[in-house]
Amino acid sequence: MGGNTAINLGVFGVFVLITLYIVYRAGSRNATASDYYAAGSSFTGPQNGIALSGDFLSAASFLGISGSIAVNGYDGFLYSIGWVVSWLLGLMIISERLRNTGRFTLGDVLAFRMRQRPVRAAAANVTLVISLFYMIAQMAGAGALMALLLDVHSKVGQSVIIAVVGIVMVLYVLVGGMKGTTWVQIIKAVFLITCVTLMTVFLLGKFGFSLSAILETASRNTPLGPEVLEPGVRYGATPTSRLDFISLALALVLGTASLPHVLMRFYTVPNAREARRSVVWATWMMATFYLCTLVIGFGALALVGSKDIVAAPGGENSAAPLLAYEIGGAVLLGVVSAVAFATILAVVAGLTLTASASFAHDVYANVIKRGQADPRSEVRVARLTAVAVGLLAIVGGIAANGQNVAFLVALAFALAASANLSTIIYSMFWKRFTTSGTLWAVYGGLGSCVLLLVFSPAVSGAKSSIFPDVDFAWFPLSNPGLVSIPFSFLCGYLGTVLSREEPDPAKQAEMEVRSVTGIGSGLR
Repeated sequence: MGGNTAINLGVFGVFVLITLYIVYRAGSRNATASDYYAAGSSFTGPQNGIALSGDFLSAASFLGISGSIAVNGYDGFLYSIGWVVSWLLGLMIISERLRNTGRFTLGDVLAFRMRQRPVRAAAANVTLVISLFYMIAQMAGAGALMALLLDVHSKVGQSVIIAVVGIVMVLYVLVGGMKGTTWVQIIKAVFLITCVTLMTVFLLGKFGFSLSAILETASRNTPLGPEVLEPGVRYGATPTSRLDFISLALALVLGTASLPHVLMRFYTVPNAREARRSVVWATWMMATFYLCTLVIGFGALALVGSKDIVAAPGGENSAAPLLAYEIGGAVLLGVVSAVAFATILAVVAGLTLTASASFAHDVYANVIKRGQADPRSEVRVARLTAVAVGLLAIVGGIAANGQNVAFLVALAFALAASANLSTIIYSMFWKRFTTSGTLWAVYGGLGSCVLLLVFSPAVSGAKSSIFPDVDFAWFPLSNPGLVSIPFSFLCGYLGTVLSREEPDPAKQAEMEVRSVTGIGSGLR
């Protein structure tokens, strides 16, 4: 595809310039910390729902899942199922209570009735780790996509591409804040849904609007044969792989309601009702998208073939762009790649904003300055943090280049569910929960997940590992969620019951009333 470089880069360049202009115009009205962190809570439920779907539908969704379906068949579609179901937890339990209780970050909720400084520091640390890990996955996706677009096979060339992506992403955050980033996500979500829907309709039309015909052709174009349509190609062959599947499913379903950049988006709407509407809109958008990925994944297998997909620059992540080139030539490839690249930019910008806001608001303003920070200096610290986080993400993305993006993001979901879910649930529903329990749950869940991940086949000891040439793995599961998520709940319980600290009944009652009714939260 190197001969189509001019078209590919032209479409991509136009999109980047337009979105940078929109970010600049929206960001020029950032007057306060609330504007920079939460867009002044000025977005409606439908607007925020579309932005939520744009924030969530990352490179893992468009590139990783399509590629996983094209290579692993039915087992690759499990990612889509898990991520759609996960939003029900956010709708029923998290969104309304979180919006009523907090202001800018997850630390606002966790520290509401606890000792402020240690809990805010813990929340900021967790947010930085999760956001950085998620960004590494997106950067790897950017490297794969641009390697395909520019026909770059060398690791050095792909590393340069990842660095350029990181620089553009940091510009989005520095210039636009939450308001500018939200508009980019809305535009990107509309383009992405439109793109995958049109590709799906075209594919169905090419096969006589028969999904069975697509599946039959796909099964003839892979060494797996008809087994590609059945469970067990990737998970299920051994007891360990079946446990790995359960662990993956648990992380996918429980991780969404624990992701800092998703939780932070609930503060961009004026009240809890709009927060609920956001989740409903986001759920419908994503259900539509993930149904389309089923057709696109098997369509890529039918028209391109698993061998060509795996052999292409970017590996599995190249399935959707290769399919676009097969059915629409260089122009459609340029459009699809621009949409995919915008997906990466928007998601990474949201993650960078979340990480920088958490450090500036929770650590700088409330821990270092003890709540007395000047709003302008707080925003300045957030921007400096965004630059630092962007540099770390570039380095991590270069190290993880070539990995399946959906798999990398699933690990970030395991980290989020392990560190945040237990503390959110306990804080909102357990009156006895204390500061000690919060710290035990946060650090116990995060530490166990990181430890098991480092010594798992995801990092070493397997062909698909980040370091395939060495083997220091002793934990058998690639995704540690099955162990680390329950361990986090156990740590929170033990930290509370073994502590001599007494809970604050007045603060607990205030939090309960505010989370249910919104009274006292200052919402309209």
